[in-house]
Amino acid sequence: MDDMGVFRNAVTAWAAGGLGDPAHELAARLSVRAAVLLEGPSDVAAVNALAEGRDRNLAAEGVCVLSIGGAMSVGRYAQLLGSPGLGLRLTGLCDEAERPYYARGFERASAAQQGFFVCAADLEDELIRALGVTRVEELVREEGDLRALQTFLRQPAQQGRAPQQQFRRFFGTKKGRKIHYGRVLVEALDPDRVPAPLDGLLSSL
Repeated sequence: MDDMGVFRNAVTAWAAGGLGDPAHELAARLSVRAAVLLEGPSDVAAVNALAEGRDRNLAAEGVCVLSIGGAMSVGRYAQLLGSPGLGLRLTGLCDEAERPYYARGFERASAAQQGFFVCAADLEDELIRALGVTRVEELVREEGDLRALQTFLRQPAQQGRAPQQQFRRFFGTKKGRKIHYGRVLVEALDPDRVPAPLDGLLSSL
């Protein structure tokens, strides 16, 4: 595990009620300057994939990208990492439905209310719309998941749903699949087709 990974683990343990000393020590030693608060690991995979595609090493730049385990935890992480705690610059990415959690969490941590970026539904929805369902199906085939997709689409619950909704649900049906496709979908994007929230987030760092 790299040093930034150790820092992320220290922050996660601190947020769960552990001691904050390890996070403080690592933040100083690694010159951490910013924290990107993301709802889940698939968002982390997408942000890291876009950064790598643009030849950026966020960890080397002092940027910690971490999953907070759901939007309801953003207040806790913002307090620990923002001005009340480590004093890092805060940003993040959330679903439209979770905007109020981020707004309250950032406000309580005295962070900029324009500091986080909002997806219309969720990041997978943004990526599927940017690529188009035909290209997404091609990627699923290339990743060896076409048979699993076809089986999934035969389920009664999927009948009548729009293809975009079906893909979003499919990516969440197997452990690790959503994370995997968070990276796959981003890597398949044309540079001028990156969804605005994701592009804005990386450009702000």
